Amino acid sequence: MGDTDAALRAEALERLLVEKGLIDPAHLDGIIEMFNTRVGPMNGARVVARAWRDPVFRQSLLHDGSSAIASYGFEGGQVDKLVVVENTPDVHNVVVCTLCSCYPWALLGLPPKWYKDPAYRSRIVREPRVVLREFGLAIAPQREIRVWDSSAEIRYMVLPMMPDRLRDADDATLLDAVSRDAMIGVQELT
Repeated sequence: MGDTDAALRAEALERLLVEKGLIDPAHLDGIIEMFNTRVGPMNGARVVARAWRDPVFRQSLLHDGSSAIASYGFEGGQVDKLVVVENTPDVHNVVVCTLCSCYPWALLGLPPKWYKDPAYRSRIVREPRVVLREFGLAIAPQREIRVWDSSAEIRYMVLPMMPDRLRDADDATLLDAVSRDAMIGVQELT
């Protein structure tokens, strides 16, 4: 089934559910609006950019991620117990959920298809260097790789290293530079 077929089936299902009075189209539009504008990687980018600029916030974020981001009031959930791990020149962190696809939606949006794939979920634990190389990310042999397994109780996010080119960048440039994949750990920012 192609993307077009799936889209047509989704539209038909939505139309049927609305006709039967099982869902309110306004409520559905509100959910879509939330995921398009208020939930997603732009929230994680805001947190990362602030951590890069504010050492006190950075320490708070690394100590207790959930408390550090509470004042933002992010919607979308999955951050009740957020643990933020920091990439350094000596350590590279990557996140997985080996059981399903636990993921901090409020900060990173909907999980990408590959994150939910059983091959990623099992291989990143066993052979992280190989899998990261498949993503185009070669980690130096002397650099330790730590794999963090999210669960129903704990969600992880990576605090990427700030590239040197961004040291004097304005906030908008910082926000644009941070990617979802860097906050999962399958990409490094350059």
